[in-house]
Amino acid sequence: MRNSGEASEPFCGLQRHIQWRSRVLTRFVRVSLDSCQTLNSPLSESPYTMSIRRNLLTAAAVFAGLMSSGVASAQTLSTKLFVAGLARPIFITQAPGDDSRLFIIEKQGRIRIFNTETGTLNSDYFINLDSIITGGTSTSSEQGLLGLAFHPDYQNNGYFYVNYTAVAGGGDTVVRRYSRGADADHATTSGALTLLTINQPYSNHNGGMIAFGPNDGYLYIFTGDGGSGGDPGDRAQNISSSLLGKTLRIDVDGGTPYAIPPSNPFASGGGEPEIWNYGLRNPWRSTFDMANGNLYIADVGQNSREEMDFQPADAPGGENYGWRCMEGASCYTNSSGCTCNASNLVDPFFTYGHNSSGGYSITGGYVYRGCEIPELDGTYFFADYGTSNFWSATRNKNGTFNVQSRTSELRFSSDGGGTLSNIASFGQDLQGEIYICCQSLGRIYKIIPASGEVDCGPGPIPGDFNEDGLVNGADLGFFLSQWGQPGGAADLNLDGIVNGADAGILLSNWTG
Repeated sequence: MRNSGEASEPFCGLQRHIQWRSRVLTRFVRVSLDSCQTLNSPLSESPYTMSIRRNLLTAAAVFAGLMSSGVASAQTLSTKLFVAGLARPIFITQAPGDDSRLFIIEKQGRIRIFNTETGTLNSDYFINLDSIITGGTSTSSEQGLLGLAFHPDYQNNGYFYVNYTAVAGGGDTVVRRYSRGADADHATTSGALTLLTINQPYSNHNGGMIAFGPNDGYLYIFTGDGGSGGDPGDRAQNISSSLLGKTLRIDVDGGTPYAIPPSNPFASGGGEPEIWNYGLRNPWRSTFDMANGNLYIADVGQNSREEMDFQPADAPGGENYGWRCMEGASCYTNSSGCTCNASNLVDPFFTYGHNSSGGYSITGGYVYRGCEIPELDGTYFFADYGTSNFWSATRNKNGTFNVQSRTSELRFSSDGGGTLSNIASFGQDLQGEIYICCQSLGRIYKIIPASGEVDCGPGPIPGDFNEDGLVNGADLGFFLSQWGQPGGAADLNLDGIVNGADAGILLSNWTG
């Protein structure tokens, strides 16, 4: 990523070193210390594992010492203006394997590219779907181009997927696949494939987020309850004949246009086979933690409460998040077979009321996994569209969450970029840094340390276990000693087992 706001020297050089060591620390803490048996096994006396342990201790000592001495001061947060001149931006992301481009949705039906190497917004569009999309022409519209997800193997197959409300059908939800065009800055409509069309009875509550699960590679589609108010068709609780008010999970590689994952909770019957979980009103921005696959769902409330839901990565699916039986943690209705506070309903981990200290329409964000603010690794950020209030949440080992306000840190840009408002979405780049989409302002902001943006330098090379800048026989020896282990430093794809998939990653970075 291009850095346009570095801290001044000489502090900058020291800060880069701190951030680099902390990045290594958080990487190994995440994948190694969660599997302590690996480093405490007889293999822990190998020189490579000892090197890992030394790196952990060194990085921790350097970072902790500097923090306590005040050199790094308080790592409070701020925001900086990143992109301006957009028309109702509502999402930002990157394609796998390409950190030189940020793809931005303009709600009316266009996707634009911000070039991170030149720091400029491309003058033309990656793709323009305005002619087939209805809505999105005002900030109040809940229709338009609402979601974008790149296939995990995008660099090879060029596939990406969009979620939009279509002119055809008068606003029906369509999930469709398109392809990269003749060059990386342009897509083509040739060969487009419609995966799914869902009838929408009203113009609001369309959901719209789509994302590939980092652990399973399946495409997740988040739908609203169909609209109006109070879910008059009781669609969110209807699993037998409605895909609305749900999270859907499909396998785009297993069939045409898709296959049903056999592990879906209703794959063998009892409900629509695409359903992964249900009981949602209008999930507005649901995202996975890129490090472990945990799922965060921000669900917009009806009259009184906004809620944050959570699904751990190892959940079996089939969870019922309560709407319309519940609004937040409160009873909404006992009609249509609902039983308030029933034992099968999953409570939100956080709710807030409809008032100035809370808000009126929640916007989900991302778990921070970047390198610029390593002490916030694992922290989830979210906001409210109506009040521009911000929060962060960290999950404790017992499954509870600590939530704190971040409004004073994030609402006002530190670089003269103005006051953030109408927070329509967040975005995350491949490095794990987080961005904020302000729809009415036509701007994208980036979350940064209050001390200024930091250039973290190159990241660790996957497979370079002894950190000598090479992936060679020495690293291969350590890797083979970890074969079959449940996680640990050699589990390069973080799937909980050291196997051939990790060997492929190591070999792809081989230097000899």
